[in-house]
Amino acid sequence: MRDAWVRVDRGRIVALGSHRHAGGDGTGPERESHETDLGSVAVLPGLVNAHTHLELSWMRGRIAGTRSFADWIRALVELRRERAEAEDPAVIQAVVEAIGESRRCGTAVLGDISNSLVSPGPLAASRLAAVVFRELIGLSAERAAALVNQARRDLEARRATGSLRYSLAAHAPYSVAPLLFRAIRAALDGDPFAPCSVHLGESTDEVEFLKTGGGSWRELLEELRTGKASWVAPACDPVEYLERIGFLDDRVLAVHGVHLSSHALERLAGLGATLVACPRSNMNTGAGTPPVSRFYASGVRVAIGTDSLASVPDLNLFSELAQLRRLAPAVPASALLESATCHGAHALGFQADFGTIEPGKRAELIAVDVPPGTKDVEERLVSGVKPEQIRWLDADGSVGLA
Repeated sequence: MRDAWVRVDRGRIVALGSHRHAGGDGTGPERESHETDLGSVAVLPGLVNAHTHLELSWMRGRIAGTRSFADWIRALVELRRERAEAEDPAVIQAVVEAIGESRRCGTAVLGDISNSLVSPGPLAASRLAAVVFRELIGLSAERAAALVNQARRDLEARRATGSLRYSLAAHAPYSVAPLLFRAIRAALDGDPFAPCSVHLGESTDEVEFLKTGGGSWRELLEELRTGKASWVAPACDPVEYLERIGFLDDRVLAVHGVHLSSHALERLAGLGATLVACPRSNMNTGAGTPPVSRFYASGVRVAIGTDSLASVPDLNLFSELAQLRRLAPAVPASALLESATCHGAHALGFQADFGTIEPGKRAELIAVDVPPGTKDVEERLVSGVKPEQIRWLDADGSVGLA
């Protein structure tokens, strides 16, 4: 909408429209002293970063890019041993700074993957809404129930709110036993609105491991002493594997999908799952170049994530949009913007409050500078936006900095 207005009251959007239709008949805002002219900007709902790892923020710039995903994981595991304590002050401070950076970059909602649960405190003290996913890893079928029960106790000890919610996540098909996948699904079935996350089809190593049981992932798991001789490769692709064991449904965020076939993507679409694209991370970690055009052509719902500061230089979702635009120039800019807003909000279960500009939703809105004379505003927004070009609108409609 060009020459548009939006009215907010007590933190909620109450009306919107175009000035050309405004008048004294109640269809537009009256000229009042508290009306703010924002100038040449695009007003958007706050963005949704559907996949990140805040607890890895202290690793920013410490892992070099590589062509081998298995080697990148080795480097991550080795570095993580430096700060194994969840309450390490440096880890907590990095999380606080990452949350502030996310806000400055126009993000309103996060999907955070956590092994240590270090992020809930800083998130609760911030203006961000979030789902914190307690991630589970384990190829031991015998421990599946115990792992899920402990994770549930850990989450029950933390207070959920309207803006801060908790759920469970499975790490990946190569690191989670079938019985653990089923135990996670059984736990989530008790809450029909809880989303779930899993890294899926991220690397060629993963695909090979599921088909043959060998390759680089077998070597890595044996190095880390997490491999199980009793684990039998399912001899199929990642989507078919998780579909067989009943894990996939419309609440699952399938993250990455770099090496999923068109058929697998169509299966995700048919199940109603969301594919979360993290293109900059994929290209830095050696996972590969995501087939973005195929993502959108498949009909699957696409959301966007930054992944962690261990694999990307910043948490600016507009930079992810720019990378997606470079990889898929034929995908409409409007579709990319939907991925960064309403699709992400839907995937995380926040669609009632975030993701679009509609009466009744929270007035978590950003204004992005648009140079006068810009002909295609949507293309401008997916071509790269810096934090200094972003302003938050306060709940009363005035402009404020994050």
